[in-house]
Amino acid sequence: MKRQIILCLIFIATTMAKIANAQHPNVMIGNIGNPNEPSIVINPKNTNQILAAANINKYYFSNNSGFTWQTATLTSTYGVWGDPVVVCDTNQQFYFFHLSNPPQGSWIDRIVCQRWNTFANTNTWTNGSFMGKNGTKAQDKQWVAIDRQNNTLYCTWTQFDQYGSTASNDSSNILLSKSTDSGNTWSQAKRINQLAGNCIDSDNTTEGAVPTIGTNGQIYVAWAINNTIKFDKSTDGGQTWLANDLTIANMPGGWDYPIAGLQRANGLPVTVCDLSNNPATRGTIYVNWTDQRNGNTDVFLIKSTNGGQNWSPQPIKINNDNTNKDQFLSWLTIDQTNGNLYCVFYDRRNYNDNRTDVYLATSTDGGNTFTNTKISETPFLPSSSVFFGDYTNISAHNNVVRPIWTRMDNGVNSVWTALINTNILQTQKEQLDLSPLELDLSPNPFKDNAFITFKIRKMERVNLIIYDILGNKIQTIIENQNLQAGKYIKEVGFMKPNLPSGFYYCKLTIGDKSITKKIIYNNQ
Repeated sequence: MKRQIILCLIFIATTMAKIANAQHPNVMIGNIGNPNEPSIVINPKNTNQILAAANINKYYFSNNSGFTWQTATLTSTYGVWGDPVVVCDTNQQFYFFHLSNPPQGSWIDRIVCQRWNTFANTNTWTNGSFMGKNGTKAQDKQWVAIDRQNNTLYCTWTQFDQYGSTASNDSSNILLSKSTDSGNTWSQAKRINQLAGNCIDSDNTTEGAVPTIGTNGQIYVAWAINNTIKFDKSTDGGQTWLANDLTIANMPGGWDYPIAGLQRANGLPVTVCDLSNNPATRGTIYVNWTDQRNGNTDVFLIKSTNGGQNWSPQPIKINNDNTNKDQFLSWLTIDQTNGNLYCVFYDRRNYNDNRTDVYLATSTDGGNTFTNTKISETPFLPSSSVFFGDYTNISAHNNVVRPIWTRMDNGVNSVWTALINTNILQTQKEQLDLSPLELDLSPNPFKDNAFITFKIRKMERVNLIIYDILGNKIQTIIENQNLQAGKYIKEVGFMKPNLPSGFYYCKLTIGDKSITKKIIYNNQ
């Protein structure tokens, strides 16, 4: 038993040391069952609680903001059949939406919603409710938005008369249903698009409907069809919609396009609306997608500041490279506490083959400009022989940002997140200005005491502070002191009772420049 404990402690220390050396620490969420198409959501009332899900029936939960995860399997008598979508309402209730495969019925004949009543208790999922059942018609590719004013759930998806059919009399349409009782019951599905698509599941199919809620409860939805992005809105809770779908952007080449090393890929749009109190951005609607107008795949964004009446005259390119390499499978979110935009996507700018990184693009000016940062620690090489999935996802709240993605190593999928805290980690542009500063930590990891070494070239005002992964101040070592030029060695020891083992951040500020490094504390 002692040997097992020692081996466990060695493993923890090694893992923590590896995380400490990463710019944006990567954490594997799960690798059982070849997971893909991950979804993630942060509890806005408690950012320590995060729920994630992956194809087909896996869910993962973390009680420490994503540092460690537990894995479980979702079950329902309606069947759990992929396209996972997880959301959380203001009552801290989590929901898992998915396709169906019931023992009695047709494959994907409905959209299923299951609610988790008590976080961290795997036995409290409801069996589920459903929407959209319409004979043998297929109900596919759903997404969900929550009206934070009343917790009404809005779900949109694509209905296929017959999935994969080439018959001209078979069509695809965008449907919407809502629930006002925490997902117990759902309204009759309503068609919201005017222009129907075919059932081939390609460029001329209506697909990719992602709803979002406006500042006064408006419902905004965008989707793709016929090399364009369509937009619709409702101002009365989904009862009525625009007389005609608005075409708000072109998608040269369509939404269904090839990416080397993947079985399939898409550029389907994601719609979000700024509900923050940021006066410069509140109410702005953003639509993000990818297409191949430039010969390679790039990530784009358009926005509307007047409720969808008018849109950006030209798409804003989110990826900032000047290569002919592919960026694909993007997802956009907003931190509703400040209006900051975060877009996660796969990126091949650094290689001449199919090796793939994951990047995070950040905008603090309403999508006018984006900073790109590589957040995956190592690249991966996908193979088209293994299904990779159709989307990534990302969640952000109160400066806690958690992207989620699939990677493939030796033909095996796994899902990952990066521990990004914008209170501590600087944007790439800011980090470029920090190169003159030096900060050393030893030992790292440490148990009782560590020593922090830094140099000052001239008399400056200095702050030296320890934070946890959520940006909470743990220990102030130097606070607003004017120090002379020279070399300084400061001792740090975590004195708070019951402070958990884990990694923390040491932030040194000299004048108007800062540098942050990770420090490992192991109290075992």
